[in-house]
This record gives sequence, structure tokens and C-alpha cells, in this order.
Amino acid sequence: MELRHRALQVLCLADPEQKAAATLDLQAQAAALLIAEGVLDLPADLPALPGHPERPSLLHHTDVARRSPATPQGRAVLIHAIAHIEFNAINLALDAVWRFEGMPRSYYLDWMLVAAEEARHFRLLRDHLRTQGHDYGDFPAHQGLWTMCEKTRHDIVARMALVPRTMEARGLDATPQIQAKLRQVGTPDALAAVGILDTILRDEVGHVAIGNHWYRWLCEREGLDPENHYSVLVRQYEAPRLRPPFNEAARRRAGFTDNELRWLQQG
Repeated sequence: MELRHRALQVLCLADPEQKAAATLDLQAQAAALLIAEGVLDLPADLPALPGHPERPSLLHHTDVARRSPATPQGRAVLIHAIAHIEFNAINLALDAVWRFEGMPRSYYLDWMLVAAEEARHFRLLRDHLRTQGHDYGDFPAHQGLWTMCEKTRHDIVARMALVPRTMEARGLDATPQIQAKLRQVGTPDALAAVGILDTILRDEVGHVAIGNHWYRWLCEREGLDPENHYSVLVRQYEAPRLRPPFNEAARRRAGFTDNELRWLQQG
């Protein structure tokens, strides 16, 4: 069974631990499974995507409460929210693998690598939650990341522009601010979370870089100017306009140009 079919199967899995384990296993086999790509025959009983557990309950993003990390409960809510982002990020990478045909071999291997690293991130955060007497699913969450995935399901250029290098890139900006708050708290669990976020931030720079690479590759293939076309896609798909502060050093490592950073700063 070839890679894209297997990626779709894993995307359909609902149990978080089963999905994380299957993703890591699939990434280990990805090169061997990546055979000549053809049209993917979708099963007639394809479930609603992505597969997700009954818990956490999914609310509109404006209805998800935020709490101060100064309290143990507040830190648990924060880590749970990040764990949910990482769980969604597994789904986003798997969807990029199965949904889009006719891309170079390295495209599929890149996104399987991303999916596997997101699975590791999810496990790190879930294990940390468990040390605090909680687990994934204990608090409500939202599906903002997946919403943009759905919007761009028929347009791979928009997908690369607006999911990895827009929605996920926001994590490059937010993570240092979260770490600063946790360092200020200074408890052992807060400092342990800072270390986990160090690992996630390092890997996420690479994930955003992969999104930037394939967005520019696609623009070149289709004769589009990547910087001008990005603003067109933001309007067309009603992507959120990002606000400062921006982690310019991390964004540069991920491949953003000076012009793109200036555009972001213009708000």
C-alpha cells in the first residue's frame, strides 16, 4: 500500500496515541512506500476528516478560556492548548501528504518528517500534562488550524502559503513569549515546559522552512511572484492578518525575506 493511502488512513485515526504511533511508524517506512503516484481512490465510507477523539470538546476559538500560567491549573490549560495545536499539526502534515498528487518525491518525504516531529511534540506535551495530573482531552480546544486546512483543500499553493508559513509560523512568534512567562513563574513544572518548548521551536523553524520552500517552488512552477501572490491569497482565503511582535530571527531562519518581514510589520 503506497504512502499517500497510508497517510490518509492515519489521518482518519481518532485515538491520539494511536495516531502519533502510526505517524512515527509511517515516517520510518515512507521512502520504501513512496512508489509511482497515481490517482488516489477514496473509499466510499471515508469518514469526516480529520479523525479526532471525543475529547477534548471543540469550541469556537473565542469561547476557549485563557488562564494565567501563574497557577498550576492555568499552566495545565496552556500546555493542553499547545498539545492540541501539535495534535492538529500531525493532521495538517498528513493531509499535505495524501491530498496533493503529482509532487516531487522529496515533497512527500518532507511532510512525513514534519508529521513525525509533530507526533513527538504531542507526546512530549501529553507526558508533561500527565505529570501534572491531567491528560489531553481534559480541557476544551478549538480547530482554527484545521479550518484553514479545509479552506485550502483544492489549492496546494494556498495550502503551502496559508497553513505552514502563516498559521503555523505564528508559533515562532508566540513561543518565546510563552517561555518568558513560564520562566517568570519559575516552578519546576514551568521550567520543564520551557525545555519542551525549546525543542518544539527548533523543529518548527524547520517546518515553516519546508512550507516556504514548497510555496516558492510551486510559485516558480506556475509563474507566480511569491511575495505578490501571497497578499492575493491572504485576501482570497480571508487568512488572519498577523500582528506584531514577530520573531524575526526565527522567521529569517525559516526562509522569510526582508520584504516579507516588512510586509508583516505594516499590519
